[in-house]
Amino acid sequence: MNTIHKYTFINDTFSQEDAREVLMKIHLHNINYYKLKNLSSQIRFEKNDANAQKIIPALQSNLQKIEETIAEAKAKNKRLIINSEIRIELTDI
Repeated sequence: MNTIHKYTFINDTFSQEDAREVLMKIHLHNINYYKLKNLSSQIRFEKNDANAQKIIPALQSNLQKIEETIAEAKAKNKRLIINSEIRIELTDI
């Protein structure tokens, strides 16, 4: 049986500007991580990293959706509640 660890990552209420800053920084950091991982694969193995190639567009799509959600909150003069949990599962290789 695999062991699962759960950690609260974000659990707070934010203004539109603060929510945008937090979420954009997280996503842009992840995108840059996978871009560097892909570049490393290109340099070392002369091929793209398949996992990075799949994840980067999904993260970029999330950025667009986040922008839309924040624009909606701004239009309605609402704050944003953000809850995020990190799940780490130990598994056999």
